[in-house]
Amino acid sequence: MLVHLSIHNYAIVEHLDLELEAGMSVITGETGAGKSIMLDALGLTLGDRADSGVVRPGADKTDILASFDVSAIAEARDWLAERDLEQDGPCILRRVITAEGRSRAYINGSPCPLGDLKSLGELLIDIHGQHEHQSLLKTDTHRRLLDEYAGASDLARQVQLAAQRWRQTRQELERLSRAGDEQRARHQLLSYQLDELENLALGENELEQLEQEHKNLTNAESLLATCRQVIDMCSESDAGNVLSALTASLNRLTAYSTQPGAMGEAVNLLSSAQIQVEEAMGELNRFLDHFDADPQRQQALEERLDNIYTLARKHRVQPSELAELQQRLLDELEALNADDEAAERLADELAAYERHYQEKATELSNLRRDAAGCLAGAVETEMQRLGMPGGRFNIQLHANPVAEPQQQGLEQVEFLVSANPGQPLKALAKVASGGELSRISLAIQVITAQTSRVPTLVFDEVDVGIGGPTAEVVGQLLRRLGERGQVLTVTHLPQVAAQGHHHLFVHKQRGSDETRTAVAKLQEAPRIEEIARMLGGVDLTEESLAHARKMVTSAQS
Repeated sequence: MLVHLSIHNYAIVEHLDLELEAGMSVITGETGAGKSIMLDALGLTLGDRADSGVVRPGADKTDILASFDVSAIAEARDWLAERDLEQDGPCILRRVITAEGRSRAYINGSPCPLGDLKSLGELLIDIHGQHEHQSLLKTDTHRRLLDEYAGASDLARQVQLAAQRWRQTRQELERLSRAGDEQRARHQLLSYQLDELENLALGENELEQLEQEHKNLTNAESLLATCRQVIDMCSESDAGNVLSALTASLNRLTAYSTQPGAMGEAVNLLSSAQIQVEEAMGELNRFLDHFDADPQRQQALEERLDNIYTLARKHRVQPSELAELQQRLLDELEALNADDEAAERLADELAAYERHYQEKATELSNLRRDAAGCLAGAVETEMQRLGMPGGRFNIQLHANPVAEPQQQGLEQVEFLVSANPGQPLKALAKVASGGELSRISLAIQVITAQTSRVPTLVFDEVDVGIGGPTAEVVGQLLRRLGERGQVLTVTHLPQVAAQGHHHLFVHKQRGSDETRTAVAKLQEAPRIEEIARMLGGVDLTEESLAHARKMVTSAQS
């Protein structure tokens, strides 16, 4: 519900603060006083476009602020919560337009795009009249009103969600499918490369061992000669060899082995050296005994090493990196296999989402068909009461041209109307008369108000072109709407003004230099006088005052 409207430096309004209440508030005043200015300013806080021409002459900016009580509007609270814009107290929409033409928008003090004001505004208020943003001209609104009337809003959201999930799943599946040919080629290449590496079966540390063995075989003669020469130099069988020298040295020092200090340590070190030389000789002899300089073995080693080096060059890695390469290729192949499994899973999910969508969408279609006739008949009855005898109203359900799941369900909903007898039914958006469109909108809102999500309705001169008993009916209908929420209506008819729960009087204040618009809340006697003025005549008479008093008393009773 709109609880406060503050306007600064807009058109001829210097400063205006309005406190608004639930129920039906009528806005009256002489032509040109600025009644429409209030609604135009409100429209700016709901996302309407504007330029620097709206700034009051002499001011640097226009500043308009609208406060809404959203405690009973769950959809608006959810919208704010999703964007981290919720706050305690009223929801505040603000619009600032500078004299240079720059525009800024705010929701609860946070800057926001103009589209966010419009999106949130559609959840808070619905303006009817000759305005470019009338929601009833949109087929999306037709569908929403029919679903609300049918009590199928939750089901419609389920259908929308099912269609979204189906579309998202299909897009992911298409992405995998587009990559399928390339992935299959890659899969084939990886499988071939892994087969080569697995057939190579390179063992851990095998490369180092092969290279060492090959080096030994290549230098076999030099190696064997060196080993024999070392053995000869160290063997005890020859005089002057290392072991003989060590043995002779130990024999000479044995008598002094018990001496403390350096002498005893020298004996220990020589003894250890003798043991190590003997062990080295043993290792060299074992090497000579087992060394096989077989040419066939050398050839086999060269072939094995050639296979390893060739495969490393093929993959442009070092031979020592082949094992790491094999693991990388295996990981990539497993990822491709996972994509194949994901595609199969997504295909199953896509089919399941489509079955779920068809089930819910069919259920929704049945509810829409059942409710369409009832809603159309009720609106048509109200049209007759609103000065359109012979007027017809129809709701058509058009099957979607595409078979794939759509967020709106299996069909599109469109309101068709004929305002006068003999005229064909036309789309609501093609109704020529603004007054007729406002009254048709009023008839629709009267029927759907009990289920409508929008708590505040604004009617801008819905009484254009009507009078007499029809005008009184319009006033009664607006009052009925006001009893369920909040209605603001600009009117020139006393029959409508008398039905209001609250009365706002727009007038001009003329100073020596400029003219300003002001708004006053009328109570009792001033209100009777304003309605009497609307009844006609410059001078108020006892008869006109009595008539006005009777109209207000009758409306309240």
